[in-house]
Amino acid sequence: MKAVLSKVKSASVTVDGKTVGQIGEGFLILLGVTHGDTEVQCQKLADKLCSLRVFDDENDKINLSLDDVGGEILVISQFTLYGNCRKGRRPEFLSAARPEAAIPLYEKFVALCREKGYRVETGEFGAHMEVESVNNGPFTLVVDTNDLK
Repeated sequence: MKAVLSKVKSASVTVDGKTVGQIGEGFLILLGVTHGDTEVQCQKLADKLCSLRVFDDENDKINLSLDDVGGEILVISQFTLYGNCRKGRRPEFLSAARPEAAIPLYEKFVALCREKGYRVETGEFGAHMEVESVNNGPFTLVVDTNDLK
């Protein structure tokens, strides 16, 4: 699994002109699933992302966690994180998991974040979405479960 996490002041997602998810301060997480990913990767990723200390404390040091600031999470499915641009000018997405494998893992990731006590909003898997965010920093990380111990 792969995630792009942005620390945001606010974020929202719209489908067909209707806002389907909206948060205040917290994380906007773009989430991609690849072949062979399991609930083990979901757990590792949820544990890592939800425990990151990336918010500023009173001394402007990044020492505070999502818990510390009462943050929220917006999770957006993003198969294009597994796009391959090595050849030609059009990316291919063969490394992205098919929806029948990706949807349950996406839903599991969301459920794990909720189980940790966070308010979690989502987009709509497979839909054309318009995502807006006010990045805070900006502060953006790319986290791949293959890189986690």
